[in-house]
Amino acid sequence: MVLNWVWIAFFVTACTTAVVRWWLGEAEIFTALLKALFDGARSGFEISLGLAGVMALWLGLMRVGERAGMVTLLAQMAGPLLRRLFPGVPQAHPAQGAMTMNISANLLGLDNAATPLGLNAMRELQTLNREPEGTASDAQIMFVVMNTAGLTLIPTSVIAIRQSVALQQGLGAGFNAADIFLPTLLVTFVSLLAGVLAVAVAQRLPLWRARLLFPLLAVGGLLAGAVTLLARLPADQAAHIAGTTGAAAILGVVLLFIVAGAWRRVNVYEAFVDGAKEGFGVAIQIVPYLIAILVAVGVFRAAGCMDALLGAIGTAVAWMGLDTAFLPALPVGLMKVLSGAGARGLMIDVLQTHGVDSFAGRLAAIIQGSTETTFYVLAVYFGSVGVRNTRHALACALWADAVGLVAAIGVGYAMLR
Repeated sequence: MVLNWVWIAFFVTACTTAVVRWWLGEAEIFTALLKALFDGARSGFEISLGLAGVMALWLGLMRVGERAGMVTLLAQMAGPLLRRLFPGVPQAHPAQGAMTMNISANLLGLDNAATPLGLNAMRELQTLNREPEGTASDAQIMFVVMNTAGLTLIPTSVIAIRQSVALQQGLGAGFNAADIFLPTLLVTFVSLLAGVLAVAVAQRLPLWRARLLFPLLAVGGLLAGAVTLLARLPADQAAHIAGTTGAAAILGVVLLFIVAGAWRRVNVYEAFVDGAKEGFGVAIQIVPYLIAILVAVGVFRAAGCMDALLGAIGTAVAWMGLDTAFLPALPVGLMKVLSGAGARGLMIDVLQTHGVDSFAGRLAAIIQGSTETTFYVLAVYFGSVGVRNTRHALACALWADAVGLVAAIGVGYAMLR
């Protein structure tokens, strides 16, 4: 129901704003909204169509892993933590293995692998869903919120964009495009923790029990150790190591599934084809959900509502006498909730306007690398299993986004200013 009212609000606000702008003499505003409407519909279909091949690949590999018993093994390894965060998921259930692989892919910054693995995990979680038809289960909500506040070790795509813009601006070899990786990691951890705690409070999970805290502390300790080791290296070298390690890890899992299947006399090729057949169906199923979100976001932007919102925030910040140096980067954070491509474009605009090595430029890169496209994730993940009532998922995800944005600004002032 929450997502329903948000969707309606996007359209009503955009159309009302367009009428006012037309009355003030902007005759082309309705044309701009209509163009945004059709562009959003086309983008939704193109994204879904492009996802079909990737979904076929990963669902096929996951089917091989299931028949080889490797998904069950992964679920057992991640069991101590997942059992506390997902008490409704039985031990060694295939959903645990799928969630483990999705979280690992997110951690390593492998978006192309994380999305289909996450969709497969949602399908496994749907088999355990005891809520009324079309309603999200507690486990699905926790999993989706963890994805909207996904933890990424090093934002390799953002680093690559910064390096490209730096070359355009004539910065020499001394420029370090990967100097944002540690601030980005801190912000993503804060955002993820905020999202998990919000869902845990809503679902009344026993956060104070050692059985939940110890696994979280263990994961945090491993993460801190990895950060410490990488922080001792030059940042560009650390980015290269993390990217190479991530790619090698995923390829290693693929090879492990295939070899384990062959060892257990599984017909690997047949298993892969059986799983891949489902990929196209899943991609087609999310088309209406994705189009619904993209057209709403598109008209909201085209009507100028986002610009008006940013102007109001800037006025309020200046009125309170606070430093406004972060304002040029703020649109990236607000847009990232709605559109990943739009936020990327805004980040590049900030880098080109203010300089890739400026405070605003670095802060924009941190925000881009540490946040997720919340409405896109909600639409795709819940849409893949036909869930329409997302319950408290949107509120918890937006809370994690807000905490992450504030944390990015705070970390930026602490480490970059």
